[in-house]
Amino acid sequence: MTDTHDIQQLAVDLAAAMPKFDRTEQELSLALLRELAHGAPVGIGRLTVATSQRPEQTTAMLERLPGVFRDEQQRVVGFMGLTVVEMGEHRIHLHGRALSAWCAWDTLFLPDLLGETAGVTSRCPITGEQISLTVLPTGPADLQPADVVVSFLLPEAEFDASVIQRFCHFVHFFASSEAAAEWTAEHPRTFTLSVKEAYELGQLTNRAVWSSATAARC
Repeated sequence: MTDTHDIQQLAVDLAAAMPKFDRTEQELSLALLRELAHGAPVGIGRLTVATSQRPEQTTAMLERLPGVFRDEQQRVVGFMGLTVVEMGEHRIHLHGRALSAWCAWDTLFLPDLLGETAGVTSRCPITGEQISLTVLPTGPADLQPADVVVSFLLPEAEFDASVIQRFCHFVHFFASSEAAAEWTAEHPRTFTLSVKEAYELGQLTNRAVWSSATAARC
């Protein structure tokens, strides 16, 4: 049993907390995510080639994007929920590569932005049970266990560099509604969604945040 929520309204609320990208920034952010999906840190050179822009333009735009994490060589290692650095329990599997996601929801909305079918693995923080599923262009499939749900939290402010601490740490997969209820009872403002609802929420949010880039892709 999951909580009852208006997915359309949740998408509006989430989009309001997301960065406000213009068309060029939408294209850059998608290019950055797709470069990270190759599984290695992304330098300005690779991103410049991917966006067909001058290095100084790419550098300036990248500085304006929130939630960009870099290594000691100033290469991008994480952005918008995807990282090439191993962290946490959430994994996105693409063509034999395992990348880390900041939270459970990232694994559901990122495959759409990457244009990929993805395998997902995680672990229930209450039972310790292994969780797996496949994210297809048509939605989630092959859920193991079958009753997996997702905890969620509506952001109280716009997402920024503290998004992992303020949002992602509250968004997990659970092996059952009962396990999720035990966890959400101890974490104020959290609630549960079915995996299908969380996927649909991601689709709606993607269309709102990356409206120009996703429209051009259709």
